[in-house]
Amino acid sequence: MKKLAVLGASGHGRVIADSALEAGWVQVVFYDDRWPSLQAAGEWPVVGDWSRLLEQLSIADGVIVGIGDCGVRAERHASLVASGAKLTHIVHPRAWVSSRAVVGAGSVVMAGGIVNIGAVLGAACIVNTGATVDHDCSLGDAVHVAPGAHLSGQVTVGQCTWIGVGACIRQGIRIGSGVVVGAGAVVVSDVADGLTVAGSPARKLERRGMARTNA
Repeated sequence: MKKLAVLGASGHGRVIADSALEAGWVQVVFYDDRWPSLQAAGEWPVVGDWSRLLEQLSIADGVIVGIGDCGVRAERHASLVASGAKLTHIVHPRAWVSSRAVVGAGSVVMAGGIVNIGAVLGAACIVNTGATVDHDCSLGDAVHVAPGAHLSGQVTVGQCTWIGVGACIRQGIRIGSGVVVGAGAVVVSDVADGLTVAGSPARKLERRGMARTNA
């Protein structure tokens, strides 16, 4: 674990960089489409844009997408897979991930996050600060479990779904793809694809497409 390339110099990207260094990576560089006007993300250099990253994949020991928007993160991750990038996942040393869980390439588990036995995280997922994914949950690609959200056991979540800050999901619930679960929502029944739900108990607010929620 030497040099990590992070696509996306946002706050979320900086949290990934910080977590990576805590986890033993030695160097972090950023790529962002605001380059060259953007030269730094905090203490870390921004050395190129998306096109330049694709040209320089061989110089990094690992690559990860640090973009909070679920749809964009999924698209960029898929493009990196197709380009043969050395995709990695990041687990903060103060997170807990069971050795009997699976964390997909490009996924991140932040400080205080918990992923319990039998849980499976797809590619490019985010288990954010203090969030928990309990036993035997299944998360599709590019799911974002926001800070302090809690998934009970055997919850299934479809791709590109965003689970809001402090939300709670009852055991055995199935949540579709492209769903937005509002902050603090309590989900006690299944949620179909593309819905936004909020409240306690969570209720449908509106119909929408694939979740594109910024960090």
